[in-house]
Amino acid sequence: MEYNVGDIVRTKKVHPCGSKLWEITRVGVDFKLKCQGCGHVITLERQKALKIITKKES
Repeated sequence: MEYNVGDIVRTKKVHPCGSKLWEITRVGVDFKLKCQGCGHVITLERQKALKIITKKES
């Protein structure tokens, strides 16, 4: 599946704030994700990001 900046995605695990929804803010070798619940930003390797993402919401 192809992901673009601005896409909202659902992850397998729940973030500590209770949200499963993340916004993709950067795509490339690394994915940068912003939590839709609390605004926390994380950077993951592409392989790890593709493994935890279950589906695209928007």
